[in-house]
Amino acid sequence: MKNFLFLLLVVICIYSCGNNKNIPDVSGIKVQSDIQRFDKDFFTIDTSHIQTALTQLQKKYPSFLNDFLYNILAVPPQPDSAAQKVKMFIHDYKPIYDSAELLFANTEKIQKEIERGLQFVQYYFPRYKLPQHIVTFIGPVEGYANVLTSAGLAVGLQLYLGKDFPVYHTGYIEEVYPLYQSRRFEPQYIPVNCVKNIIDDIYPAPQGDMPMVYQMVEAGKRLFLLDKLLPETADSLKTGYTQIQLDGCYDNEAMIWNYFLQNNLLYASDPALTRDYMNDAPKTEILGNGSPGFIGQFTGWQIIKKWMEIKPETTLEQLLQTPAKQIFEEAKYKPK
Repeated sequence: MKNFLFLLLVVICIYSCGNNKNIPDVSGIKVQSDIQRFDKDFFTIDTSHIQTALTQLQKKYPSFLNDFLYNILAVPPQPDSAAQKVKMFIHDYKPIYDSAELLFANTEKIQKEIERGLQFVQYYFPRYKLPQHIVTFIGPVEGYANVLTSAGLAVGLQLYLGKDFPVYHTGYIEEVYPLYQSRRFEPQYIPVNCVKNIIDDIYPAPQGDMPMVYQMVEAGKRLFLLDKLLPETADSLKTGYTQIQLDGCYDNEAMIWNYFLQNNLLYASDPALTRDYMNDAPKTEILGNGSPGFIGQFTGWQIIKKWMEIKPETTLEQLLQTPAKQIFEEAKYKPK
């Protein structure tokens, strides 16, 4: 019995070591971020005195209010028309705000997860100026979910009310956000999407007219960064795949790569040829119903991981600066 227990401990140790992501200790990195509930303040204004209420709101949210009114709500510049649109929006969206208020009565967990990500951002990119506020709002359902503004990380709670929220399954909204997208409208995606905003700010997306294999590598860079900045978050959340889809990608990694090779797709740059592999979609048509869309990011992620194994001393900043062509040629990616 003792021998069995000893062997079991050894196996557990080996398994744990094999799955160790070598996560750096960032507990000593201080980040200053608070949650500002703009949604609460906005939906409790006195709608019988809109202009006065907005003036008061401006004092508390001097930069975000303008972003919200003119970029998110797209209110007209005329004061009377703007006031009327704000009043109508509050009336129409009050039920959605009430649902969000029930679900997000306590935002402490989300705040801690975002702050954890910000600690890793500061660790890997010490010169990057972190946003100091997390601002929650309720905007149009067909609008923004996450925006990085001068006020901080803005989070549209109307798109995180759970995949079964009835509004997501109305005719018009299903046209805007099909089921494969609305299934991600869960609160656990908030930290992921916030960190994606920061990655976009650190490393703006390059032009999409390059050969597909280089597009894959660029997408892989972003996913590799996300993995480093949120190392304790499930890969299914970071990729946007279901766990079954992600497992299928690993199980069929060589087959996926061989498909690209055999069909001479690596150096294709025509969007008509690359979009099926480099855009979000319910599936990759040619690979069957069980496959995820945007499968090119998975392949690019594996290429990046292979290259980083060869060059383990490379910093994330150096990775971003390295041309996709160089990474692909040096990685010699060939899954078995």
